[in-house]
Amino acid sequence: MSVADKLEVTELLYRYGELIDAGDFDGVGELLGRATFGGPASGSVAGAQAIAKLFAHTTRRFPDHGNRTRTRHLVLNPIVEVDGRQATSRSTFVVVQNTETVPLQPIAVGRYFDLFARDENGWYFTERKVDVEMVGDVSDHLNVAL
Repeated sequence: MSVADKLEVTELLYRYGELIDAGDFDGVGELLGRATFGGPASGSVAGAQAIAKLFAHTTRRFPDHGNRTRTRHLVLNPIVEVDGRQATSRSTFVVVQNTETVPLQPIAVGRYFDLFARDENGWYFTERKVDVEMVGDVSDHLNVAL
């Protein structure tokens, strides 16, 4: 297990949040394209196009702000364990948002449980499970009701 492997996996965790905050749902789909994605209550989807479509359907973007989501997904306390060409990670997330109608505040808190594999091109997600533990005012974040 090398420090470089742990850093590469950890960067994937951070890249996910960066892409969502940018409103780049095609990028999220590409990042998770070799993985299953979902949670205990929602079921799972797989494939880049299906994941990108899920985010485009469920997550609001603000065209007057560069089509961004006006959120910050903060990934905290990542614990990464590498075993050869496979890795696991568990981490905490906090999503904050600030819009004209929602003041700056946390809107969701939960945990990510991730599996990764490595091939000749590097590390990639093979599974992301999202466990949302606390939900605040997501009225300006989601296009669907919880």
